[in-house]
Amino acid sequence: MNTQNAEFLKKTLLNLGFGEKLNAELDREMAAKKPEFTLGLQHEFNQKTVDYTLHFKAGDNQDMYFFNKYDATINHKDDAAKNIDQTFYINKGSGITAKEAFNLMQGRAVHKQLYNLEGQKYQAWLTLDDKNLTDNGNKKINHYHENYGYDLEKVIAGKGIRELEDPKAKEELLYSLKKGNVQQITLSGENGDKKYFIAANPQFKTVDLYDHQMKKIKREELLQPKEKSAKNLKQNEQNKEDAPAKKQSRKTKIHV
Repeated sequence: MNTQNAEFLKKTLLNLGFGEKLNAELDREMAAKKPEFTLGLQHEFNQKTVDYTLHFKAGDNQDMYFFNKYDATINHKDDAAKNIDQTFYINKGSGITAKEAFNLMQGRAVHKQLYNLEGQKYQAWLTLDDKNLTDNGNKKINHYHENYGYDLEKVIAGKGIRELEDPKAKEELLYSLKKGNVQQITLSGENGDKKYFIAANPQFKTVDLYDHQMKKIKREELLQPKEKSAKNLKQNEQNKEDAPAKKQSRKTKIHV
């Protein structure tokens, strides 16, 4: 068995979020000199079970193995027909992680560093396209490149999100959102702080907003620039002050 190849594959599995549980089984399969083999693993995210099938294939001389792709299935406990399936491909040890795969399959966006055909690095947001499938039934991946103009930090800046006031909390929030997670935020309001959840939405150059029950909320209702919110609050207060006077004016007119 090529130990250097085995160590590279184990490091790849670790980096992609599959941990070290498969290491012993990987060694056995490689030592058996099979032309190809699969390994299975299960994770749970947000109380949902995901099954992974990892595909390995030997090179021409069967001395080296390559981890080319993995299949992911989000299981629906009550109805298997509602299971969600997707295949993710690995390129030279890098690709979509196990958790990122789950987030993509849940309809969210993931920000990745990728490589073009010339081997040059570039940044892009990725989403799965439910309407366009490949020949094998896989959902196509939409790419929103840097020149698309989606800047997550600018989108959420100045909206009264408390986590952005602390550099460390801000860094953690942006990192989590770029991984495709739904992340909790704190918004300051007239009645004190309230908790909500947001997720990146590069297609519409915005973020999706949810309440504590993960029900979608219209972004415009809460995520307003501070200046606009303050102006609205001041206007509301002015309206309240003017209301009695207007009411009295109407009464006087009727009385006359």
